[in-house]
Amino acid sequence: MRSGVPSRTAWSAATHRAAHQVIEGGRVFTDPLAIRLLGESAADIAREARAHPERRLMRLFIAARSRFAEDALDAAVAAGVRQLVVLGAGLDTFAYRNPHSAMGLTVFEVDHPSTQAWKRERLAAAGIDPPPSLTFVPVDFAQRTLTDGLRAAGFDPHRPSFFSWLGVVPYLTRENVFATLRSVAELPGGAEIVFDYGDPPSALPPDERAAHDVRAARVAALGEPWLTYFDADQLAADLRDTGFTTVEDLGRSALAARYFGAPANTPRQPGAHVVRAVSSTRQR
Repeated sequence: MRSGVPSRTAWSAATHRAAHQVIEGGRVFTDPLAIRLLGESAADIAREARAHPERRLMRLFIAARSRFAEDALDAAVAAGVRQLVVLGAGLDTFAYRNPHSAMGLTVFEVDHPSTQAWKRERLAAAGIDPPPSLTFVPVDFAQRTLTDGLRAAGFDPHRPSFFSWLGVVPYLTRENVFATLRSVAELPGGAEIVFDYGDPPSALPPDERAAHDVRAARVAALGEPWLTYFDADQLAADLRDTGFTTVEDLGRSALAARYFGAPANTPRQPGAHVVRAVSSTRQR
């Protein structure tokens, strides 16, 4: 992203989450704060979404990845996790509707200082107060590491933790992706992370490749180009080499079966994936 400018793709993801509440009634992922945080009417959000039917698949994927992440978090909290780190938080609203706050779940929102300042302005405009269980962690990775930023904010690396990293990986280099994954895998208290990625464009059928190229050009024009793609099998092997012993990867067909009622035996299709990975230290 451009220095001093909030993330435009964070706004785009937030509009998809809000549109899901209006168009599909939040059937897959319920977020009662999504519309309010945008500061737009439900009617305007619906009108914009219906004017662009080509965005439907992206909207549903964003709803599914959020649902997957929060389902995994629920299970982690039930197993004793009390620290959540939202990497590249954008306009994510979990911290402000945290159903586990009474159980002591603390939330650390990590983002670029420009985007985080913009979010705090949006929160104030919407009348949404940051809860005591939330800590903002502004980090410019050109100047500070994730580990240093979290430690300064009060994160305890010796306690188990959960990381949500949605809508970020495609915009990073492979080296930066794995630098972050290594820092998570090496936490002595153990960690679990959920993130999403896309198959290489060469794996897409021609019509989807053309649509992908249009979207890629659009985000590049915003100064936030897609840089990294992964092959699912190779990524799983690389994650295990990095220190994750459990890897769950849901591709397009698996997500459709889990959340949208598609047949469980639907052939694997290329596209977007969401991954849950658990470190070896978390398993102990």
